[in-house]
Amino acid sequence: MAYHHHHHRPGEGRAGRGSSPLRALRIALLLTTTYLVIEFLGGLYTGSLALIADAGHMLVDAAALGLSLFALWCAGRPATASKTYGYHRAEILAALLNGVTLVVISLGILYEAYHRLLNPQEVKSGWMLLIASLGLAVNLASAYFLHGSQSASLNVRSAFLHVAGDALSSVGAIVAGLLMVYKQWYLADPLASIVVASLILYNAWRLVRDSVNILLEAAPVHIDLAAVQEELCRVEGVDSIHDLHVWTLTSGFHAMSCHAVLSGDRRTHQVLERLSAIVRDRFQIEHSTIQLEERSLEHEEMGTCHSVVR
Repeated sequence: MAYHHHHHRPGEGRAGRGSSPLRALRIALLLTTTYLVIEFLGGLYTGSLALIADAGHMLVDAAALGLSLFALWCAGRPATASKTYGYHRAEILAALLNGVTLVVISLGILYEAYHRLLNPQEVKSGWMLLIASLGLAVNLASAYFLHGSQSASLNVRSAFLHVAGDALSSVGAIVAGLLMVYKQWYLADPLASIVVASLILYNAWRLVRDSVNILLEAAPVHIDLAAVQEELCRVEGVDSIHDLHVWTLTSGFHAMSCHAVLSGDRRTHQVLERLSAIVRDRFQIEHSTIQLEERSLEHEEMGTCHSVVR
C-alpha cells in the first residue's frame, strides 16, 4: 500500500512567494542595465581595469537577472502530463549557468590583472573614484531589493551574489582610486581587481556546488537521513524503514520517498498519517511518498530500524 502526501502542488504557493522576487529582479535589472554603460565608458576613459572589470561583471549581471526572471516565470507554470513536477528545475539550471558565468568572469579578471601587475598603467584616478562611488550606490540599491528574497530562492540568491560581487568590485575600485589619487600607486588597480575576483570566485563555486547537488538529487545538507529514519522507526506499528530517499526539487522545496515495513496488525491509515506528519512537521519536507509493506522473509534479512539507511 502506498501513500502520497503533497503539502502543496509544485508551483502552487511558490508563485505567491515569487511576486516579491520578480519585482526585486525587475528593479535590479533596470538599475544594473542603466549603469553598466556608464561604467564601461568610464573605464575606457580612465584606463582603469577595476572599472572595466566591474562593467563587464555588471553586463553579465544584466543577463543573469534577465535569465532569473525567465526562470521564475517558468517555475510558476503548472505541471503538465509530460513534466509532472512542473518547471522548477529551470530555476536551478539558471542558477548553475549564473554560477559558471561568474567563474569565467573571475578568471578573466585575474588573467588581465596579472598582466597589469607586470606592466602597471597610469589611471585617471579622480574620474575613476567618482564613477566607482556611483557604481557602489547602484549596486547597494540593487542588493537591497534582492536581499529580502534571496533566502527563499537559489535563483534569486545567484542574482544577489552577482550584485554583491559588483558592490565588492566598486569598493575595491574606490580603495584603489584613493591610493592612486593620493599616493600615485597604480599597482592598486590590478591588486584590487585580484582581491575582488577571488571573492567572487569563492561565492560562485559555492553556487555551482549547490546547484549541481540539487540536479544530482543529493540529500539536502540540513537533513540527516539517519535522523529521519530514526524518527520514522519510532512510530508504533513500524518495524523498519528502507529505500529512504530525500532530495530537493528546487530551492526550499524538498521531497521524500521510503518503504515502511509494518509489524503485526496495525491500522495502516493511522500509521501513514503519523509518518506523514513527522516528515512534514519535523523535517519540513512538503512532498512525501510512503510505501507500506507487510513483514516477510526478505524484510527479516534486511533487519530492523537499526539497519543502515538504504
